[in-house]
Amino acid sequence: MDTRRLQLLLALSRLGSMRAVAEVHHLTTSTVSQQIATLAKETGAALIEPAGRRVRLTPAGQRLADHAVTILAAVESARVDLDPDAEPAGTVRVGGFATGVRVSLLPIVADLAKRYPKVEFVISEYEPIEAFKLLSNDDLDLALTYDYNLAPASPGPGLETAPLWSVEWGLAVPVEPTNASAGIGAYANQTWIVNSRNTADEDAVRTLASLAGFTPHIAHQIDSLDLVEDLIVAGYGVGLLPIGRPTHPAVTVLPLSDPNVVLTAYAATRRGRSTWPPLRVVLDHLSPAPGEPLPRPDWPRPFA
Repeated sequence: MDTRRLQLLLALSRLGSMRAVAEVHHLTTSTVSQQIATLAKETGAALIEPAGRRVRLTPAGQRLADHAVTILAAVESARVDLDPDAEPAGTVRVGGFATGVRVSLLPIVADLAKRYPKVEFVISEYEPIEAFKLLSNDDLDLALTYDYNLAPASPGPGLETAPLWSVEWGLAVPVEPTNASAGIGAYANQTWIVNSRNTADEDAVRTLASLAGFTPHIAHQIDSLDLVEDLIVAGYGVGLLPIGRPTHPAVTVLPLSDPNVVLTAYAATRRGRSTWPPLRVVLDHLSPAPGEPLPRPDWPRPFA
C-alpha cells in the first residue's frame, strides 16, 4: 500500500468529504477519489460507500484508517531514525480540558508553527474520561487531562502520563463576612454544584463532605466555571473553584485544609507513541501554568 494513499484515507475519516481532503492536500477532488479507489484495489476491500451526496468510510475503511495512524507514525519514526536531521512532519491530534489547552498548548502553538512548519494541530475539547477513551482508541495523539488529589484518575495501562502543573482549589460561596472563616461543615445544608462532564469534581466534593460528617446535596452539574459563579451569585448553591482565579465580586473562594484540594494537569499519550517526532516536539515544549515551573519528566513514565 502506498502511504500517501493511506494519508488521504485518514484525512477522509477526519474531514468527512473528498472536497475537504482535496483542499487540505492541494489536490483535485477527482485525484483524491482515484487514489482512494486505487487503495481499495490494493487492499481488496470496499473502503467508502455513498452517504447522500457525499461518501463515508465503510467499516473496513474505518479499520484501515485506524491502522493508518500507527502505520504512518511508524514510517515517520523510521524516516527520522535514518535521518536524525529530518524535519518532523505530521498532524498531532490534541484533546483536553479547556484550561489545559489554554494554559499549556496555546502559548506554544505559534512558536512551533514557525520552528516546525510541517507539524499541524487538530484541537478538540474533552474532559479526562472522554479524552482517555479517545486516546486508548487511537483517536487522539495527546490528551491534556487532570485529576484531584482526592479523586485520582485511572487512565489505564495502555497510556503514559506526566504532570504539567498543579493548582489549589477552594470552596466558592457567596460573599458573607460572618462565614468568611467557616469550615466546609458550615455549608452542609447548601446545594452543591459539580462538573457536568467529569465525575472527579463530584468525587472530591463527596470526599470532603464525608470527612466533615455530612452527605452533600448535589443538584447542579455545570461545565463552565463562569456559570458556576453565576449560580453561586444567584443563590443556587456552592462549589469548588481554583484559588487565585479572578471571581465575581459577590463570590469568595475559601481555602481548604485537612485536607486541601489540589488539581494536577497531565499530558497523556498512548504507551510507546511519545517518540513520534511531531508529538515529541510538542511534549518537549508544553507550557506550565503562569508562574509555575514546568517539570521536566523523562518520557515515558507511568501514571503516578
